[in-house]
Amino acid sequence: MTDLNRILLVEDKLSLAQMLKEALEAEGLRVDMTHSGTEAIERLAVGKRYAAVLSDLRLPGASGIEVLKQVKASDPECAVIIMTAFGTVSDAVEAMKMGAYDFIQKPIDIDRLLLLVRRSAQHRLLRNENVILREQLQRKGAATDIVGESSALGVVRQAIVKVAPTDSTVLLQGESGTGKELFARSIVQQSRRRDKPFVAINCAAIPDTLIENELFGHEKGAYTGATSRKLGKFELADSGTIFLDEIGELGLGVQSKILRVLQERQFERVGGTVTLEVDLRIICATNKDLGVAVRERTFREDLYFRINVFPVEVPPLRARRSDIPLLTDHFLEELGREMNKGPIRIDDEARLALQHYDWPGNVRELENCLERAVILCEGNLIQPADLRLSPAVPARDLAETFDLSGTLDEAVTRAGSAVEIAMIRDALSSSGTREETAGRLGLTVRALLSKVREHGLRIEEEK
Repeated sequence: MTDLNRILLVEDKLSLAQMLKEALEAEGLRVDMTHSGTEAIERLAVGKRYAAVLSDLRLPGASGIEVLKQVKASDPECAVIIMTAFGTVSDAVEAMKMGAYDFIQKPIDIDRLLLLVRRSAQHRLLRNENVILREQLQRKGAATDIVGESSALGVVRQAIVKVAPTDSTVLLQGESGTGKELFARSIVQQSRRRDKPFVAINCAAIPDTLIENELFGHEKGAYTGATSRKLGKFELADSGTIFLDEIGELGLGVQSKILRVLQERQFERVGGTVTLEVDLRIICATNKDLGVAVRERTFREDLYFRINVFPVEVPPLRARRSDIPLLTDHFLEELGREMNKGPIRIDDEARLALQHYDWPGNVRELENCLERAVILCEGNLIQPADLRLSPAVPARDLAETFDLSGTLDEAVTRAGSAVEIAMIRDALSSSGTREETAGRLGLTVRALLSKVREHGLRIEEEK
């Protein structure tokens, strides 16, 4: 493991070495000091790693260039700063070509040297953070993290496997909360750009006045307050993938500029005159019907055709009800770990209530519901009352309301339970006594109460 506060100093002149060591240590750095290139190479060869190496160019034994080569062979991310009293342009060019971070001439300007060392350590830290973020992306975005085994989800998985290796633009369509970004990350992780940048931007979360700046960046002085150049999301995603979530929320002006990026892979920063080129893949997502938006002239038809190269319909949770138990267990395992509550259990009635709820907010609503239940439950057992599900279930088409996967008997059983729950909820929402409610359903009061408990429903004390 690299110590980001430890520096290797290689200098053969003892007085200069001691002065540099004291200056570096005064900055809070730890310094290992050697006086020959050979000794430095021996340290590096056995796996000793540093945030940066500060080396003289002319050394006894091995030269500073040889030290540089050993650093790059053993730890390519380590920054090497070369010092010399005999600096020439050719020395500097050779060192930089070999991968030196920078080149400084003697007599040493201590302030500049300290600045270079701080920057090199920060550079390494940023590179490390980038590696960590990519590892997190791989864990979160892998196809195995798309939880579920339903036939509806299987169709999406098959589509992703086919389109991922290409550079084709993908349009993910589906309701809010279905996890479209997770599917986008899955595409990236199965693509040739998986080790390149992945930049996601929620177009609906950024005001119209700022979205162009976020996407394309700006030049210094482009507007009041633009005190420095800013790189936009397209530039940051160069060589990788950009994910434009809720693209249907973009204004027509920005749509035309995105169209140009799709067609020509070119754009200019706000306030800039230099045309920039990018090589990237674009994945879009929307919860809107863009065909309707085109007809209403709120979305450009030419842009729609450009992003609709490979449409993928992400199913709502109600169309994959058989995945609810798997998702429930997955979220409870994560929540138990995050909240330090240990294993969280859920009783059978609560599970049944989750299975038959309509989930208008989809997977996101399920996750939020379970997080709330983990907070409210006594001990580590979730019961129906902890879920606090709304009794209102919007009416939907048959194919959307019922999970039609599996055998005919299984589908009929699920459909029958869903109809039973819907009728009981409707009856409970009407005025009247318990006897009148049960009578409208053709049940006895005892049978009604039994079904209310079975389905995790609620009934007023006085009806």
